[in-house]
Amino acid sequence: MPNLTLAIPNELHHKMKQHTEIRWSDVVRKTISQKIEDLDMMDKLTRRSKLTQKDVDEIAQRIDSDVAKKLGFK
Repeated sequence: MPNLTLAIPNELHHKMKQHTEIRWSDVVRKTISQKIEDLDMMDKLTRRSKLTQKDVDEIAQRIDSDVAKKLGFK
């Protein structure tokens, strides 16, 4: 099995060390696995889409704008 090395902030590392009962490598492995499953599902759902990245960006902008208005930020 390949190894992965990652950098984390000192404060986070200190907090992790306070919980030695947690197997942090398992937490990271499960989190990565879940993210990959989510991405696979997104790819499956969008595989046949004819939207371009520009279309997606415009839709996202409209949604963001509408949500901001409803929340009173605009």
